[in-house]
Amino acid sequence: MALQSYKHTVADRFMRYVQVDTQSDPTSSSQPSTEKQKDLSRILIKDLLEIGISDAALDEHGYVYATIPATSSKDVPVLCYCSHVDTAPDCSGTGVKPILHKQYDGADIVLPDNRSVVISTKDHPYLKERIGDDIITASGLTLLGADDKAGVAIIMDLAAYLVQHPEIKHGKIRILFTPDEEVGRGVAAVDMAKLGANFGYTLDGGERGHLEGETFSADAVIVTFNGISAHPGYAKGKMVHAIKAASAFVSMLPKDEWCPEVTEGMQGFVHPTSIEGGLEKATVQFIIRDFDTAKLAVHEQRLKDLVDKAAAQFPGITTSFVIKEQYRNMKEVLDQHPYVMDFAEEAYKRAGMEVKRMSIRGGTDGSRLSFMGLPCPNLFTGEMGIHSKQEYVSVQDMEKAVETLMHLACIWEEKAK
Repeated sequence: MALQSYKHTVADRFMRYVQVDTQSDPTSSSQPSTEKQKDLSRILIKDLLEIGISDAALDEHGYVYATIPATSSKDVPVLCYCSHVDTAPDCSGTGVKPILHKQYDGADIVLPDNRSVVISTKDHPYLKERIGDDIITASGLTLLGADDKAGVAIIMDLAAYLVQHPEIKHGKIRILFTPDEEVGRGVAAVDMAKLGANFGYTLDGGERGHLEGETFSADAVIVTFNGISAHPGYAKGKMVHAIKAASAFVSMLPKDEWCPEVTEGMQGFVHPTSIEGGLEKATVQFIIRDFDTAKLAVHEQRLKDLVDKAAAQFPGITTSFVIKEQYRNMKEVLDQHPYVMDFAEEAYKRAGMEVKRMSIRGGTDGSRLSFMGLPCPNLFTGEMGIHSKQEYVSVQDMEKAVETLMHLACIWEEKAK
């Protein structure tokens, strides 16, 4: 079974969706963090209704729920296909102008609105594998938004295809589009009972053939130094400066190990993300990452020892060290349900791909969903160069992902009794 005769809509949908500014905001406490994310969600509801999916709905938290009805009489587990609508705060998402480069020839892609932004095979080796494909980029002033509107467009194209082809046997498929994934709150308000799915797959990966079933485990740490204020003209023997204590602490952090700049593969890291403060109070925020959840405590104790060492240099300084759990390695859940990955691997093979099981040096909505009762690995979309003006995606990668999702739904149906 293949989709060669199907006129895909994924590229047209993608180029339309990326023009909607959906940037999330890590400083906002609202849900969703920005109301403009709902602008795209409302478009998706309209598109789903036009496809023929009658129950598509947007809730007050910015989640889109919809159902592709089952075409099989078997008792097939309910699948969820999930992607996020927001784009990263790292790079502007306002006024995205997508450009389609037909039959990419391997040359440098110079973006017209900022010719200093060049997408090359030297900096992006995966582009060499996509010579001959149709490549979509932004214009040089913004990110593109393939992360994760490629995933959104893929799921939408699949929905259109399956509704047009009821002869394809599959179980009930729930669609979930989330806000705020880029600020770590993508599934914070998901109604799992309303979702009603047994197993899930996020569409938020990169290269064709990559299948991701392992993520970092993640904590956040907030370190606070409390000083003692005094008038600077009469401060001798009284003032204790929080900024100086915090600075001494930060200067103790290793530069040749234990940090993102020098780690790779399965190595974890400790990463300061912000520092702010004044005389009486200074705060340093960290993210702690490791594939081995138990090692988070090791990293945190090492960091706490440095805090204590720095504070000892400034008599009178007091400190606090607050740990906040963020997400955990989805592998811990997926190992209990190995067929979830196995079925995905079989779908890749049916779509004619070599499978590469990968670990993510980050997290996805699937990390949280897995621990919320929905085992949920991550599938490829073709999104590359993410969070930057050099972001790009192959149309053929997106089309291959649509085919993969179709095969995956069929495999779950075939395995059901």
